[in-house]
Amino acid sequence: MVELRIPFFRPAIDEDDIAAVAETLRSGWLTSGPNLREFERELAAACGAPYVNVVNSCTAALHLCLRAWGIGPGDEVIVPTYTFSATATVVVHCGAQPVLVDVREGDANLDPAAFERAITSRTKAVIPVHFAGEPCDMDAILAIARSRGIRVLEDAAHAIGAVYRGRPIGSIGDATAFSFYATKNITTGEGGALATFDEALSNRVRVLTLHGMTKDAWNRYDAGGSWRYDIVEFGFKDNLTDLAAALGRRQLAKLDRLTEARTRIAMRYIANLRDEPLLTLPAWDEANRHAWHIFMVRVDNRRSPVPRDDVIRRLAERGIGTSVHFIPLHYHTAYRRLGYRPGQFPVAERIFEGAISLPLFPAMTDADVDYVCEALRDILHSA
Repeated sequence: MVELRIPFFRPAIDEDDIAAVAETLRSGWLTSGPNLREFERELAAACGAPYVNVVNSCTAALHLCLRAWGIGPGDEVIVPTYTFSATATVVVHCGAQPVLVDVREGDANLDPAAFERAITSRTKAVIPVHFAGEPCDMDAILAIARSRGIRVLEDAAHAIGAVYRGRPIGSIGDATAFSFYATKNITTGEGGALATFDEALSNRVRVLTLHGMTKDAWNRYDAGGSWRYDIVEFGFKDNLTDLAAALGRRQLAKLDRLTEARTRIAMRYIANLRDEPLLTLPAWDEANRHAWHIFMVRVDNRRSPVPRDDVIRRLAERGIGTSVHFIPLHYHTAYRRLGYRPGQFPVAERIFEGAISLPLFPAMTDADVDYVCEALRDILHSA
């Protein structure tokens, strides 16, 4: 097996992060507690929304929001097919129907026109996904949604730190879900958050997050707390530990620096590859701030002598890790059972057929990027 010279991803963990976790271990408070509450306040300031609920995954944040909105059997939620399964799975777990739609050619984000065509009398929400860290066309999506009484839940798993036309992602739709998974721009190992301007939504999500209890461990076990609580509805176990929150707080403090590093790497890729005729590079709107969670190129399989899958294999042989984001949802067995079939969403399918996500992490050097680009060009023209 070839040793990876440049992995697809390496987390940006430093001694400051390690010290924060060690300090929390020594404090004796391990589950949700003071670090989590501070993390919520700091995230609220960073994303421009007054209410933030930190939970154990972006999936949980999406699910809790839909449940708190009362979405259930008989309802429909519109989701782009070009996303990870979690975006639509949460709809299924609410008992509702995910309605898949196509994306735009340039940025692989939700196509507002496809969203509008898919609306029915049963449509209760739409989940636009800010693919790779490039914000969706939120003005168009919000205009359609507001005119039809549809709620907008942004999937910002890729987009912490992104800005849409001067507004931070997290301050635009009815609610926004973030991810702090191991590979994300900032990490808590596992983790996520829901940001909103709706205090009632945030309060209900807080209750649903921990078994439907009126008090969490911090309220019950800190100084002056009471053991007595009530179960007001049937909730879940979606809370985040204080250990993870301590790491998240230190990571969040470095978000701007980490985003700048990602942007530097993305611009280096573009400078190296902009004239490569067998690749399509990512498109983005200069009016936005891209979070650059992913740098995806697309191989032109019709013209390239080496198809996408072989390019990935040959990059691995040279010690370069890659991935593919994403296999469209309608290609998967579970979604085909819902009636979806290949051929329904041509734009998403064209993107997927050539997609390769190249290595992108803050510690990458210019030499690393140049090595990836040289290998990629060499492989594409090897025939």
